[in-house]
Formats: sequence, C-alpha cells, structure tokens
Amino acid sequence: MKLTLGYSPCPNDTFIFYGLTHGRTPVSGVDIVESLDDVETLNRRALKTELDLTKVSFHALAYLREDYCLLKSGAALGRGCGPLVVSKNYKSMEELRGKKIAIPGRYTTAQLLLLLYDKDFDNIEVMPFEKIMPAVAEGRVDAGLIIHEGRFTYQGFGLNKLIDLGQWWESESGLPIPLGGILARRSLGADTIRAVEDGIRKSIGYSYANRTEAMDYIKRHAQEMEEGVINSHIELYVNSFSLDLGDEGVRAVEALFDKAVARGVISPSDKSLFL
Repeated sequence: MKLTLGYSPCPNDTFIFYGLTHGRTPVSGVDIVESLDDVETLNRRALKTELDLTKVSFHALAYLREDYCLLKSGAALGRGCGPLVVSKNYKSMEELRGKKIAIPGRYTTAQLLLLLYDKDFDNIEVMPFEKIMPAVAEGRVDAGLIIHEGRFTYQGFGLNKLIDLGQWWESESGLPIPLGGILARRSLGADTIRAVEDGIRKSIGYSYANRTEAMDYIKRHAQEMEEGVINSHIELYVNSFSLDLGDEGVRAVEALFDKAVARGVISPSDKSLFL
C-alpha cells in the first residue's frame, strides 16, 4: 500500500520522519511517499484531503475531524515552545491594537492562540513564516507572530518580544501547548493507522540513536540554519509527547478546542479526535 505523508522541512519533522522515509524503520506492507511543505500549505492540503498522512497545526484539525483522526505519535507539543509576538517599535500588546500583525497562516495554532488571547487583534497579513521577521524589521508590518526557529533568532533582527503565547496558554490552562499533530485518513482503517503510529515512534528512536546519520538529511532542509539552532529546535519540539501524547497531551488538545469553542473561534465537533 502506497501512502502519502506530508510534513514540514523544519528540523523537528525531518528528525522525526527520517527513519520512516529512508527505509530505516519501515512499516510492513506500506510504502511511504514523502511530501515536504510549510505547515500552512500542509494545513490547506489537508482541507482538500490530498494526503493520507500529514502534519498539521492543531488549529487546522478543528476543520478536519470528519476525514482525519489524530495519531498519538509525532506531535509537536510541550512547554516553553509556543509562538511569540515580536515588534521593532512597540513594547506591549496594548500598543499593538489596530496595528498590522504578520501571521504564518490562518490555520496555524499560533493564530488560534492569538485569537484566544484577544479576538480584537484582527488586523493581520498572512505570509510565509520565514518572511515575517524581515518584514517586521523593515517596517512593512508593525509586529509579527513567529514560530519555529524564530524563537532563537528574532533578536538578531533587532526585534523585541511582546508576549510568549505559549507561556500565556500554560498559565491559563496549566497544560502544555499543542502546536502540531500527525493525522491519518480515517478510511485507512485501524490496523494501518496503528502500524504507522508505531512506525513513527520507531523512527524517532532511530534518529536519537543515529543522530549523525540523520543530520545530513535534516541540514539539507533546514534553510541554512546553524547547527546549534538546528539542535536547539529539535530539543525543544521533539520530546516525550512526540513519542506518545499520553493523558496530559490529550487533555491539552481537548482543552485547546474547548476554549476555542467557548470563545466562538471554532465550531464544536462530535467526532472523536482519535479513530
């Protein structure tokens, strides 16, 4: 069976999926065909059900539950890893009211967190995440909602942090922040989905055990990041929740959706998160 798998070129995803997509931890009877895109492109492709398996933002999952279910492995979820709002000329979120904020996509969890923080921050411009910090630094937008390695590099653009929305979420909920998860088409069936889930866990273990081997692949897709930034990125976004969401991870996802429904940001769903 040939299955398409979409994930981003970010180091956490290429680290997670190296073994699975390079024949190191194969899934019996399954041929994985990789497709690398930025997270918002993956979100939109999932909305068209173009992929059998795919990484998406948890925000996007709110619109995908009819056709896709969440896997318990491969997720990006944790503490101290949330999106930041940064600016060059402004020092507080209050000063940003009415100002233009660049965001990395309408279906990103970063955007969902911004809406949960305050729905009035709605003067937005969508752009690829790697273009946000230069746009803020050059004054083309007033602030930026940054994700991924931006946590480690924004100061190099002369920007200051106004808020860490991950820390805000943690203080509000007491739970880690769910950023992105791996989905499977429900039509694949329980046996295939469980086999892929197990294959992802084994792939993560392989990359930990063979980091030097995996690093060549990771660097090839890392947009010229320094190796120190690559390693920091992996350490932050690949953790125990990536191996298995566990009870706490599931509670975090459910709490995110419950709050978004209560605020009127997304519609409720009676479809289970999992198969």
